[in-house]
Amino acid sequence: MRAVTVIPLQQGSVDLTELPEPPDSDGPVLVATRAIGVCGTDLEIIEGDYGWAPPGEQRLAIGHESLGEVLEAPEGSGFAKGDLVVAIVRRPDPQPCPNCAAGEWDMCRNGQYTEWGIKEHHGYARERYRITPDFLVKVDPGLGDLGVLLEPTTVVAKAWDHIERIGRRAVWQPRTVLVTGAGPIGMLAALLGRQRDLEVHVLDQVTDGLKPDLVAELGATYHHGSVQDAGVRADVVIECTGVGQLIFDVMETTSTDGVVCLTGVSSSRTVSIDAGSLNRQLVLGNDVVFGSVNANRRHYEAGAAALARADRTWLGKLVTRTVPLSSWKDAYARQPDDVKTVLSFSR
Repeated sequence: MRAVTVIPLQQGSVDLTELPEPPDSDGPVLVATRAIGVCGTDLEIIEGDYGWAPPGEQRLAIGHESLGEVLEAPEGSGFAKGDLVVAIVRRPDPQPCPNCAAGEWDMCRNGQYTEWGIKEHHGYARERYRITPDFLVKVDPGLGDLGVLLEPTTVVAKAWDHIERIGRRAVWQPRTVLVTGAGPIGMLAALLGRQRDLEVHVLDQVTDGLKPDLVAELGATYHHGSVQDAGVRADVVIECTGVGQLIFDVMETTSTDGVVCLTGVSSSRTVSIDAGSLNRQLVLGNDVVFGSVNANRRHYEAGAAALARADRTWLGKLVTRTVPLSSWKDAYARQPDDVKTVLSFSR
């Protein structure tokens, strides 16, 4: 079967290659891939920045943002032929650590987890895969191919889950949310904020076009320029860019008892900060800054529910390009107006 694969850590090795059929040992549910979302992680793996092939193999099938259709499933599995499904990315370590043992594998403590399409197991950018039912989640059939947005939605579903858990340390009645970055993660973070009936502000660098329009259609407010220019004193900040200076800027502009969630991964770059001033802000304001990555089943289910409630027309605008498998290379070449690019496996 056809699959988009790389030789991990080798730039320029990405290709459409043949892989054997998925082994029965991967699970009893057979799924045909319909669509794969393309994100920065895929592009970094293609660039050779990281990635780990399955043990004993040279190449890794990439693709962790998936949408598939069940081809066969055993009785009692909870799945049936024709179901639209999304596969969970991370698998618990075999030890397991306390978090993995409790189903919180997104919080693995020893790093021995695997991630399909990233770390030590083939991903979903292949025509078929097998999987166990406990790592498969149904999506609302009315979403159709927009179900491919579930995996990025789980990232912000987890972020909101942890924000709200932190908020419950005291009486907490948040009103204002600032989201930095208007890519797919930022847009979905804003969506979940509006679904909580919060006042949402989104900060990005573009001044016109699709992104400001999408924010306005959510009932949120769009800003461009610096955090200071936006003038938002937020109870919650969800930082989605990984830009070093911006991270420190948002820490200094939260309300008392503010919560800042970092979801972007920063590149190596030195920035200058007033550490003393930042420390005073965090301590005297009872502020919390935390990082969040990956998701567990609870977050997949929350993300699926959020997408089911969302306006389908708005969601459809997030997918700015759908590329057929026959032109697969185009899916991994960024375009200036991209929000979310999808590689279609549908015939």
